[in-house]
Amino acid sequence: MANANVRVRFCPSPTGNPHVGLVRTALFNWAFARHHGGTLVFRIEDTDAARDSEESYQQLLDSMRWLGFDWDEGPEIGGPHAPYRQSQRMDIYKDVAQKLLDGGYAYRCYCTAEELDERREAARAAGRPSGYDGKCRVVTPEQQTAYEAEGRASIVRFRMPDEAITFTDIVRGELTFTPENVPDYGIVRANGAPLYTLVNPVDDALMEITHVLRGEDLLSSTPRQIALYKALIELGVAKAVPEFGHLPYVMGEGNKKLSKRDPQASLNLYRERGFLPAGLLNYLSLLGWSLSADQDIFSMDEMVAAFDIKDVNANPARFDLKKAEAINADHIRRLDVKAFAEACEPWLQAPHAPWAPEAFDRAAWEAIAPHAQTRLTVLSDITANVDFLFLDEPAEDEASWAKAMKEGSDALLRTARAKLADAEWNADAIKAAVVAAGEEHGLKLGKAQAPVRVAVTGRTVGLPLFESLEVLGRERTLARVDAALAKLTA
Repeated sequence: MANANVRVRFCPSPTGNPHVGLVRTALFNWAFARHHGGTLVFRIEDTDAARDSEESYQQLLDSMRWLGFDWDEGPEIGGPHAPYRQSQRMDIYKDVAQKLLDGGYAYRCYCTAEELDERREAARAAGRPSGYDGKCRVVTPEQQTAYEAEGRASIVRFRMPDEAITFTDIVRGELTFTPENVPDYGIVRANGAPLYTLVNPVDDALMEITHVLRGEDLLSSTPRQIALYKALIELGVAKAVPEFGHLPYVMGEGNKKLSKRDPQASLNLYRERGFLPAGLLNYLSLLGWSLSADQDIFSMDEMVAAFDIKDVNANPARFDLKKAEAINADHIRRLDVKAFAEACEPWLQAPHAPWAPEAFDRAAWEAIAPHAQTRLTVLSDITANVDFLFLDEPAEDEASWAKAMKEGSDALLRTARAKLADAEWNADAIKAAVVAAGEEHGLKLGKAQAPVRVAVTGRTVGLPLFESLEVLGRERTLARVDAALAKLTA
């Protein structure tokens, strides 16, 4: 059932190339918001000055646009809760942290790193939980004065309730965390900089986010955030605790979580290879969700119409590059020919194309495009598939030459050349000429056409041969057969 009050957020950090797991999270939030006619807030979590960069920020915006995601509030659009970059909201976090301190929901912790490490080791040795032990929960004014006289710095810690926290995860069902497993935690560094543990839930509260859909790796922080939300409600900062849904891990090789270091994790890789946004998003949607048991290929409109976060599977989802490519190939075939031809154009120009710009023949490209569309897995494949049209000579592939040019190939090529010279120049007549040449040499079509294909295109596999020769033209085809014969008889 649609619910226009739904407000979800996608809040990446601008650090490095976008990761496909991050895209899957964005996709599920976007689809959930669009399904309900709700609001998608795009927020930039850029408080880590050492790792964040303006280049990565611009890359995030560009990636969102390329994928086709639109947002209702956020960068370049604005909205009632602006600004939407955390680096521009520091005064807000400072004010909320002070309210938490004044209300007794947080306290200053003067423990040094060495003291904390020593106590953690002792706890582990004794078989106790090794989280913060609450030593600074009650610090008298005299102790505070003494600590500060020693020159001790302090962080701000949130005071967790001494009771279990239970909540219903939309994806995973009811979950309970006991107090010993969720100790008090830091929300402000000693230098006054707010931590993710504060800024993320504060922004969600102030932006009135109703559903937090995020990765499973953040599940352990949820009880902390719920406790903080309740404190913010009591302080009048928040209105309600959002619902949480934790999305399954995306697994790579060896049953390990797909990390940023894995080559197949980078969104840029798929963009550079020529995945269609629709094909990539279709595949990523299957990492934890499905439209139906018997339909893997669908549009984003179909996904939006059917998407229910409660249908997401909690089990880890394995990234399968071969399946991603197969789904992308299906989406390439779904394009109308004009859209396909336009989508391929970046790979028909510099720096991808090995031919001079003036060698590109648009009429030839438009003629061959319908035949190319049925053969591609990714758009970047087009360059090698059509280079024979735009290069002066076919690309040299010695392995293809050795495979196709067997004993007697020169005789076959002479016969084929003679018949091609006299044939009408259309695909059916060209095929008939090659079939006839093969029959004169006792060869079936597959054997007969292999030397012709390599002579003209340079490769043993490629686009439909007879349609390719029709587009190439009689004169260039015969010239290439002549060049192959010269090479064979040299």
